[in-house]
Amino acid sequence: MTKTLFLDGQSLTIEDVYQVAYSSPGEVEVRLAPEALPAITRAAQAVEQFVKEGQVVYGLTTGFGAFKDKIIPREDVRQLQKNILMSHAVGVGDPLDTPTVRAMVLIRANTLSQGHSGVRVETLEALLQLLNRGLTPIVPSQGSLGASGDLAPLAHIGLVLIGEGEAQYQGKILPGQEALRRAGLNPITLEAKEGLALTNGTTMMTALGALIVKEAERISRVADIAGALSLEALHGTPRALDPRIHAARPHPRQMECAAYLRRLLEGSTFLRTNDPSYVQDAYTLRCLPQVHGAVREAIAYARWVIEIELNSATDNPLIFFDNQDRPEVISGGNFHGEPLAIAMDYLALALTDLGNISERRLTRLTDEASNQETLPAFLIKHGGLNSGFMLTQYTAAALAAENKVLAHPASADSIPSSANTEDHVSLGSIAARQARQILGNVEWILALELLAAAQGIDFRREVMPKARLGRGTRPVYELIRKEVPFLEHDAVMFPYIRAVHRLITSGQVVEVVTQEVKE
Repeated sequence: MTKTLFLDGQSLTIEDVYQVAYSSPGEVEVRLAPEALPAITRAAQAVEQFVKEGQVVYGLTTGFGAFKDKIIPREDVRQLQKNILMSHAVGVGDPLDTPTVRAMVLIRANTLSQGHSGVRVETLEALLQLLNRGLTPIVPSQGSLGASGDLAPLAHIGLVLIGEGEAQYQGKILPGQEALRRAGLNPITLEAKEGLALTNGTTMMTALGALIVKEAERISRVADIAGALSLEALHGTPRALDPRIHAARPHPRQMECAAYLRRLLEGSTFLRTNDPSYVQDAYTLRCLPQVHGAVREAIAYARWVIEIELNSATDNPLIFFDNQDRPEVISGGNFHGEPLAIAMDYLALALTDLGNISERRLTRLTDEASNQETLPAFLIKHGGLNSGFMLTQYTAAALAAENKVLAHPASADSIPSSANTEDHVSLGSIAARQARQILGNVEWILALELLAAAQGIDFRREVMPKARLGRGTRPVYELIRKEVPFLEHDAVMFPYIRAVHRLITSGQVVEVVTQEVKE
């Protein structure tokens, strides 16, 4: 059954974006909300009025950027809007994946439906048909400075609307005109302001940010689960999860994380009781709530920023109707991506540390000296002849090291553009792309930790045959064991790593826990 999503510029959520981004044609139909139509039409009529009167308005009757003082004759207004798409579509690099481009199309349409941009209803409906017909513009991933918005990526989307550029339709990459024809659509002719409105805004970084937030929320739970299973495999103590400790330092998400870990470990007999000779664990186990809780905080901040941005007017200039006698056009800077750039850099740093602490737990699982010899060296029998899990730590270390390079904050940099007219930029799209790369690396690191922790549990069972896993860790261990056997001897490892990675990225790890443990 097809779901209908109505856009009104006010109520789009991250969950909406994620659903549309990953939906197939026919699953979700996106339409303009009827209540949004009057405002959209009023702004488009205002633009038409400005052009008829010959008013000097940036982007309507002037050039762009450093050409802001070049007046455009009325008869060239349409050509100006076509030209901005052609001249600005200069992206390079690998194309963005289909979900990201679909998220961009959705967010741009929602932004323009607020009625501040001057785009016609028919232009917005043409944009939405790209989603509804399953036609995806080919958008290179590199080329945006993140101020004046994501100009190049958005221009590549806009080109397809006018029958230019490239698009993917039914698995084939086609010229824009042919893709439209096969989808049963026609090119449109842009009116005043429409080319500028289609290209000017924070859409790429917002789209990436929305998808990253959803995935980061999932991966933070996977990290909690992996940490809990490692604690059991290492015969750790749950004492550091005592709620009194966290109430004494009441960071909300630290307390939430500690409570979640307690529920995951409820009923476990793999954990050690009070031992006067071994009173506390290493930081990577003892400080799980403090570190993972801080990561949760960064994710929550990113969600807050993205949710605001999804329902914001981010192009320039904007049209307002406070004066009932006459609309007013105001030039501003809502296209500047600094709020998102900082949020994505913050998130990238937090996710980097989530990978760091996971790699350290993996090291503790594989290093006999670090785990008080409760587990064999490199989690394998007959060490020497067998290397066991030795190289899993190498891979995790390589990924963690790569993340440390990627975590350099993009927002700390700025390169002036357009003859120094646009003299401070956010580089927010770069921050978002880096955050996504880091997230992907952390998924692999956690897959390696879960794989090793399951192996460690099996060794622990040899000396504790009646021990029980926690309420939340047991179903995850069982899920892994359906895909990956206990390794008695060296084996080809990469298929097992991929299998656990699929369990993470498909959401199965979190799902099986959610059935047992409520957040």
